[in-house]
Formats: sequence, C-alpha cells, structure tokens
Amino acid sequence: MPPGHAASVPDTDVRDADWYGQDLSGREHTGVAFSGVDLTEATGTAVVFTGCTFHDCRFNLAEFTDTAFVNCSFTGCSFFSATLAGCKLVGARFDRCSFDQLTVDGGDWSFAILAGADLGRATFRGTRLREADLTRVRAAGATLRDVDLSGAELHEVELTGADLRGSDLSALDPRQARLAGARIDLGQAAQLASALGLRVGDDGAADGGGG
Repeated sequence: MPPGHAASVPDTDVRDADWYGQDLSGREHTGVAFSGVDLTEATGTAVVFTGCTFHDCRFNLAEFTDTAFVNCSFTGCSFFSATLAGCKLVGARFDRCSFDQLTVDGGDWSFAILAGADLGRATFRGTRLREADLTRVRAAGATLRDVDLSGAELHEVELTGADLRGSDLSALDPRQARLAGARIDLGQAAQLASALGLRVGDDGAADGGGG
C-alpha cells in the first residue's frame, strides 16, 4: 500500500438481503455488489453508494433524499413508485430496469445511461440529465418538466403525449423523435421549428396582393 494512503474497504457481496423498510440514512457503500436485495419501502437521507452494482434489486416504494449513486450500475431492478429527491446518479447505468410510477425531484443524472428504458409512467422534475444517453427511450406520456437535457443523446426517443414544458430541448432533433401530442411551451415550439429549418415570427411586412 502506498505511503500516506488509508486502507480501503474491500469489495463486498450482499445477496438476497432483506432491507425492507430500513432507514439507511448516512450509510456509505463503495464497490459493493448487491444482488436480489429487497429495498422495498427503504428510506434514506445522505446515503452514498460509489461504484456499486445492483442486480435484481427491488426499490419499490423506496424514498431516498440527497443520496448519491455515483458510477453505479443497475440491472433488472424495479423502481415501482420510488421517490428520489435531490439525488445524484452521475454516470449511473441502467439495463432492463422498470420505472413504473418513479418520481424524480431535482438531482443530477448527468451522463446516466438509460438507453432503451421505458419511462412512460415516470416523472422527472427539475432534474439534470445533461449528456445522458436516452437513445430509444420510451417516454410516451411521461412528465419531464424543467429537465436539463442539454447534450443528451435523444435519437429515436419516444415522447408522444409527454409533458416537456420548461425542459431544455436543444439536443432534440424533431426529425429523429416521436413527438405527437407532446406538451411544450412557446419557447420550445420556436426552438423545434428552427431545428426543422422553419422561420418563426412576424417581421411586420404584410403579404399583399399584386398591384
């Protein structure tokens, strides 16, 4: 071990643990592999997970506040009706996870990988998703209000009927997305029209007939 460096906690496997309804506030986990862990109705404030993996874990009805899942990966996990408020999921990776009725309030999900995820019944408000990979995400009917999507990968994203008001859509190519029935504000309408090569606005010149 190099001089001046504290000994690190070795990686740990946590399998099939029952953490139902537990308060995890203040705990820190680094490099832990969680498999089949039941976190249903678990709660926690200022929990820190760094470089952890979650496989077939249940976060149903869980409530985490100001919690960090930094560079963590989630495979086959369920987030049914979970609430994540002010949480940090920078660089998190999701594969084959379910997000039915997930509520995300604020927080930073920059660089998260959610490619192909079904977010149709999820709600994100005021969340930073800068440069996140949302390729082929299915978010028909989702709520994505005041979300920072700048630099995000939005190729072939499904946003039919989604509420996008207040969100940064500068990275969205409307020709590469499904947007029918989506709710947007006037600024977003102008931005999307410009992306389609349209000119928005009244220049004050009347288009009169021939004289």
